[in-house]
Amino acid sequence: MIKLYKLTDGDGKTWGGTQWGPGVSHSGTGEGELCGWGWIHAYEHPLIAVMMNPIHARFKHPRLWEAEGEIAMRDGQLKCGCKTLTTVREIPLPSITAEMRVRFAILCAMEVCAFRPWTAWADRWLSGEDRSEAAAEDAARAAYAARAARAARAAEAAAAWAARSAYAAQAAAEAARAAGHGIDIFDIAEKACSGVHTFTEETE
Repeated sequence: MIKLYKLTDGDGKTWGGTQWGPGVSHSGTGEGELCGWGWIHAYEHPLIAVMMNPIHARFKHPRLWEAEGEIAMRDGQLKCGCKTLTTVREIPLPSITAEMRVRFAILCAMEVCAFRPWTAWADRWLSGEDRSEAAAEDAARAAYAARAARAARAAEAAAAWAARSAYAAQAAAEAARAAGHGIDIFDIAEKACSGVHTFTEETE
């Protein structure tokens, strides 16, 4: 058994009315796709549980639980599946701001998008030099014209919607999903929430 994290709604339930709580276990059949009913979904990092909620569970008032289980399937670092999962105790939900979500989206996209006009905008946003919606829209148009990575376009959307946190949250999660499985999402989430950023080589 390893430590995992489970997200529930405000009543401690997941879809279908499944009730969770201290010492509560539930099992699936262990069959089918990860997104199906055969697996109990969990996360390997608490920040990822919160970051991905807007496109995974979509809980409006989520609660976070430390859990235990054996991972049998993974969607990269974005989500995992266990045949049996036990919630051990409730833990504080990480407080993630809209700015952190935008930073997360941009850092994910920078792992897979080297299109210079877009990365130049990303550096300016991350440094605080230019966070205007107009600049974000210009970056988006350039990325679309160059057919740059979908993650980059999602990151731009997160920045453009920074003042509307619900939209920014969804766009940030989309950027992480679009970036794929070849990047360290855990490390990126920690950097995004701590404000750490290494600029692209061209601007150092």
